[in-house]
Amino acid sequence: MPTSKSANNQKLPAISANGLRKSYGDKVVLDGIDLHIPAGTVFALLGPNGAGKTTAVKILSTLVTADAGELHVNGHNLTTDPQAVRAAIGVTGQFSAVDGLITGEENMHLMADLHHLPKQEGRRVTTELLERFDLTDAAKKPASTYSGGMKRRLDIAMTLVGNPRIIFLDEPTTGLDPRSRHTMWGIIRTLVTTGVTVFLTTQYLDEADELADHIAVLNHGKIAAHGTADELKRLIPGGHIRLRFTDPTTYRTATTALTDTTHDDQALTLQIPSDGSQHALRTLLDRLDTAHIQATELTVHTPDLDDVFFALTSPTQLPHQTKDTTR
Repeated sequence: MPTSKSANNQKLPAISANGLRKSYGDKVVLDGIDLHIPAGTVFALLGPNGAGKTTAVKILSTLVTADAGELHVNGHNLTTDPQAVRAAIGVTGQFSAVDGLITGEENMHLMADLHHLPKQEGRRVTTELLERFDLTDAAKKPASTYSGGMKRRLDIAMTLVGNPRIIFLDEPTTGLDPRSRHTMWGIIRTLVTTGVTVFLTTQYLDEADELADHIAVLNHGKIAAHGTADELKRLIPGGHIRLRFTDPTTYRTATTALTDTTHDDQALTLQIPSDGSQHALRTLLDRLDTAHIQATELTVHTPDLDDVFFALTSPTQLPHQTKDTTR
């Protein structure tokens, strides 16, 4: 098991899907995918528009019925015990569920009523969550006056009224400014430290890299690859070390001394293939010292999740990975 970014990474799966299939007419949206998500972790499902991310969320949150698959959420069979699944989960969709005609506090009270909380308990939970999400000052204002970030925070606060152990966040930061996105990331991290499992879909690859313990890339209804962010990055070639020189003579010496390089005579730069490891960097530095070559600048470049995403979702994508790194 790879080292988890989450503080509470338990063994038992919070979500298990084997052979999940869903079609709409002749269009196959999910073509027999497998997911195994440990409790107390963040799982990110990536994919281009129309890949099936939202459909997967809708199925696992009981909003849509699967055509086939053995599905368990929080230990409950999705087909035979959907009510137990609903009691264990919370869902924040792409579009806000906040009612702008009433106040933030009234939105929270409405959710408490829907969860059949006693009136006093509902008010206590409302007060605690509004304070936790820094919405106390705006609690009595119409939600229509809230900023995008405030509405998203209220949305998640409403989701937490029922104390779910698994939360589905379907593109929760779409349209938010950078500060609001970082605030939302902090909220997600805090949730996971309490043992909550977060199933995240996002189109922001830096968001998945920052938050997710495990990532799956969905393309044309299939899981193209899955694992930790670092494991996915290692699937993609193209890592290199870049040397820049300001002295043409030193540059020419380096070009002669270092083989297997790509060079730019105009920019006086050399590019050496590398996996970015400490060993590779040390080996190159030793070669430079031995040849008495002093580069003006050295930078290490490794593939990021953008490279992974484009490689896996392009027409000439990498072969599907068979190793299940999410177990």
